[in-house]
Amino acid sequence: MVQRKQYLDKLIKAKDKQIIKVVTGVRRCGKSTLLQQFQSYLRQQGVEDKQIIFLNFERLENEPLLEYHALYAYVKERLVMGQTTYIFLDEIQVVPEFQKAVDSLFVLDHTDLYITGSNAHMLSGDLATLLSGRYMEIQMLPLSFAEYLELSGGDRRDAWNSYFVNGAFPYTARIEEEEVRRDYLQGIYHTVLLKDIVERKRIQDVSLLESVIRFLFDNVGNMVSSKKIADSLTSFGRKTTSATVESYIHALEEAFILYRAGRYDIKGKQYLKSLEKYYLVDQGLRNLVSGRQGGDVGHVLENVVYLELRRRGYQVFIGKVGNQEIDFVAEKGEDRAYYQVSASILDQQTYQREMAPLKAVKDHYPKYIVTLDEIPMGESGIRQINVIEFLLQEKV
Repeated sequence: MVQRKQYLDKLIKAKDKQIIKVVTGVRRCGKSTLLQQFQSYLRQQGVEDKQIIFLNFERLENEPLLEYHALYAYVKERLVMGQTTYIFLDEIQVVPEFQKAVDSLFVLDHTDLYITGSNAHMLSGDLATLLSGRYMEIQMLPLSFAEYLELSGGDRRDAWNSYFVNGAFPYTARIEEEEVRRDYLQGIYHTVLLKDIVERKRIQDVSLLESVIRFLFDNVGNMVSSKKIADSLTSFGRKTTSATVESYIHALEEAFILYRAGRYDIKGKQYLKSLEKYYLVDQGLRNLVSGRQGGDVGHVLENVVYLELRRRGYQVFIGKVGNQEIDFVAEKGEDRAYYQVSASILDQQTYQREMAPLKAVKDHYPKYIVTLDEIPMGESGIRQINVIEFLLQEKV
C-alpha cells in the first residue's frame, strides 16, 4: 500500500481544527484507503480505538444507518466523553439529507469530522448553505506517476509504459493480468455510469449518454462545445440538443470523470467563455472506452500533464496568444507557468510550431515543453523536459 502523502499531510495539518474535512474524488481513487492511513497515524499519536468511528455507507451492514436520524443517534451514543472522537463517514452521499446529521455532529463538543464522497453534487445546494464556512475540500485524484512507481516497483520506464496505457487507479498497479485489469476498469466505469450519473440524474437514454462519453473520450485535448457534440451526434443518427449534452457533461464533471479547462487570453488578461477542452480522470478508462489509438499519443500525454498540474494544486487554463494556443497556463497564487505538451519535438517543423506560442508570451514566468524525447532542447529561456522527469520532480 502506497502512502498518499500529499493528501495525508493535508489531513494531519487540519487535525482537531474546527472544520469538517471533506475528501472528494472519483470512485476507487483511494479515498477509503486515505482515511485508513490517517487512522493509523492517529493511533501512532496515542488515539485509542474507542475514539475512532468509521462507517462506510456502501457496506451492507451499515444499511440501517442510511436514514440521517439513525446515523446521528448511532454516532452520538458512541462518543467518548471528555476526549476527542474522530468520526469518519465514507461515501456519505449515499445517505439522503446527510448534511443534517453532519451539521449536528459537527456542533457537538470534542468531535473531529471527516467525510468522503464520489460526487461533487454533495457540496452544492443545501450542504453548501448549511455548512458554509465550516468545511474544507480535499480533491483527490488517482495515483500520481511517482506514487504508481512506488507501488509497482521496478524500472521507471516500464512503470511509465504501464501507467500511460493502464491508468492510475491504485489497484490497477497491482493487477498483472490484462483481462482482469480490464474487467476491473469496466466495473469502475459501469458503477460511475449507473450509480453516480444514470441513477442520480434519472437519465432514460443511457445509450445517448454513452455516445456523449465516447465523443468526449475520443476528443481529449480538442476544443469542443455542447453544440458541436450535439451536431456531430445528430449527423450520425443520434438526435439530441446542446442543452441535453451540456447536462450530461455536467453530470460527468460532478462524478469526477471529466474536468473542464477554460481558455485564458494571456495578452488581454481575461477568461474566455467560448470553447473549452475536457480531460479525463484516468487514461485507463479512456483506453477501455475508445481503445488504444496509436496516433493519439500526444493527446493522452496532454491528459497526463493536465492531471499532474491539478494534482499539484494549480488552476489550469488553455492559453490564447493572438491566434496561437498554449496548451496550459498553470496558476497557483502568485505563481504561473506555461506548458506545451508534445509527443516529440525532434522534427524541426514540430519544434517551431510548439515554440512559437511560448515565444509570443513576453512575461518572465517559466515556460516548458513536456515531451517523450530524451534529448534536451530549448531556447529563449524555454525548457524542454522529458515527461518522466517532469512527473517525478516535486516542482517544475
